[in-house]
This record gives sequence, C-alpha cells and structure tokens, in this order.
Amino acid sequence: MDVHEYQAAEILGRYGVPVNPGRVAESPEEARAAAAEFGGTVAVKAQVHTGGRGKAGGIKLAHTPDEARDAAGAILGMDISGHTVNKVLVVKGAKIAHEFYLGVVLDRPNRQVLVMASAEGGVDIEEVARERPEKIVRRLGDPALGFQPYQAREIAFALGLPAGKVNGFAAIAQQLYDAYIEEDATLVEVNPLILTDEGDWIALDSKMSFDDNALDRHPETEAMRDLAEENLTELDARQSGISFVKLDGDIGCIVNGAGLAMATMDAVKLHGGEPANFLDVGGGASASQVAKAFSLVTADPHVRAILINIFGGITRGDVVAEGIRDALGEVQVSVPIVVRLSGTNAEEGKRILADAGLTAVDTMEAAAAEVVAAAHGKAA
Repeated sequence: MDVHEYQAAEILGRYGVPVNPGRVAESPEEARAAAAEFGGTVAVKAQVHTGGRGKAGGIKLAHTPDEARDAAGAILGMDISGHTVNKVLVVKGAKIAHEFYLGVVLDRPNRQVLVMASAEGGVDIEEVARERPEKIVRRLGDPALGFQPYQAREIAFALGLPAGKVNGFAAIAQQLYDAYIEEDATLVEVNPLILTDEGDWIALDSKMSFDDNALDRHPETEAMRDLAEENLTELDARQSGISFVKLDGDIGCIVNGAGLAMATMDAVKLHGGEPANFLDVGGGASASQVAKAFSLVTADPHVRAILINIFGGITRGDVVAEGIRDALGEVQVSVPIVVRLSGTNAEEGKRILADAGLTAVDTMEAAAAEVVAAAHGKAA
C-alpha cells in the first residue's frame, strides 16, 4: 500500500525526521490560504501515487499567494501517469545548498534491510544506479541486530559530508530505518534530503510503501489508504480474496498459486508475450472465485488472449473447470482462451471444459506458446 507524500512526511515526523511543514489543499483557494499562512516562496506539489511529478509539471514554485492559487489551479485535475490530481501539498520554500538521496528497502538476496544513500539526490535513484552505481553508498541492517549508529556514520563519511554534519545525517538514517521496521514498510525514501544554506537538514520529499499483509497491525496506516489512487479492479479483487496486480501486457493470466502465477508470466515472456496481470485465485479456490477471476481479467480491454493455468493440488480440476464454465455463461468473451489443467481430477475437469467448447493442453510450455500465438493471430 502506498500513501501520499504528506502522509509519509507525517509518519516520518513522528520518528524525529526533520520534514518540511506543509498544508494539503483540494482547491486553488485553499492553496492560496496555505501560501498566505506560510508567507514567502512556496512549492505547490501534486499528491499522486506515482513518480515523475516534476517532469510532468506537477510541482510549481509560487512567490505570492495568488501565484500559489494559480499553480494549484493548473495542477489540480492534471493527469500524471494515469493518476488524476485531486489534492496538492503546499510547502515552505527552502534554500538548497546540497541535495542527497536516502532510502531504506529490503535486500532480498542478502535477507537484510538495505540502507542506501547518494550525494546525487533530487533525481531518480534508478537512473543513478544505472549510470553511476559507484555514487550509491550501501550498508545492510541485520534483522536481529538492527542498523547500527556506526553504519550510519560510515555512510555519511562515504558521502563526503563535513564532520559537523555527520551526526545529523546519521540520526536521520537511523530514524528512517526505525520507521521502516516499526511501520512494516516495504520502502522508506527521502529524495531529496537537503542541506539548506543555513546548514539545516530537511527531508524535502518523503515516500513510503507498506506491506499489505501487515496492515492488520497498523489500522492507522490502513486509514490513510486513498481509494481514488488505486486500481478499481485490484480493489474488487482484494474484496473477493483474490491476489491481482494489473500489468501492461495483453495476455490475461488466471492461475492458482503465487509461485505458479510467477512461473506462468515467465513462460509467457519466454515465448515473446507480455502478461496483462498477475492473478492468483488461491490454492483452494472455489468455482465462484474462479468465475470472479475470469471477470476481473476480461474487464481489461487490452487483453487479446487468456491463459488459464491450473494445477490441481488443493484445488480440484473439476471444480476449476466448473468455475470456467460458469464464467463463460456470465461473461461474454471475445478473445481466445488457452487452458492448461493437470493434477487432481484433471481428466474430469477436461471433460467439463470440452462440454463448454474448450480444450485443455497438458503442459505450461505448450500453453504459453499457444496463448502468445493466439494473441498475435498466429498458429502455435
């Protein structure tokens, strides 16, 4: 789950991070009032769950309250990477002496928490990692021992900070790590973390993402969810107990089991296709869940073919086949469907599918090749 910048700043502020004070506005006049309250130069920033706001014109400087009103009027309603701007954050202007990047994320290969920083803040960290990887300083926090103060100081010195600024930076790094752990986050990021002309540290832009599976421990975080920022199909899937993530391809995938779903997407890409979604109906999916999954996939107008890949372990093949049959009776489908069905009661499932006008193939490899060919109008 993602939150807006102002919400991330609110959380980090509770951990002692020196965030930039701001006011949220949902109209140009509210933005004007916020700017008048701060006085002087302000930044008006679009609040959407996506990056690239500055490049899209979603961040504007305003030197007067009237300019802030006009800036908010231009930003509100803007589309940024498919996200409509419904609110802006008005923050005090800052005199920047230097920009840094500071972030905390899980390092899966090392099974530890990675704290990373760069003296080239204010730009996409992915760009720095790709073009100038030596500019990123990394230290790992042990899950049992945590992230130690000496490690934070090592990062500061590696960035070339003067001795008088090391402890301030190290404290912020420690605070971000603590917020990451205690809030069950998947990402905590400040970009840029700035040194002002006066020598003060300010987290100028904050970002946090959270583990959906831990939200039951954090009802206050769950309450920050902005449904307007989320994919409606993903919300529908979540309410039905189905794991669904929208992707950019044109081959819909309906699979039981997260591991098999990942393998299915790999197989599709191996044969030159692009998956339109990740969808896991679960190991013990009922016929109604399968039918629901079918409707979720077919709601995407970009889908040109559908691959249903089911292994009957906990889920019986005949139950899944009944779900597919029921879905075809409820949803009008105009794209090719390829089914791979194996495992428990697979033969009975294939008979049910045959009665519904579908033929199941035996292997995932064959199914992937066939669905990619079908999506591109070719013979497998």
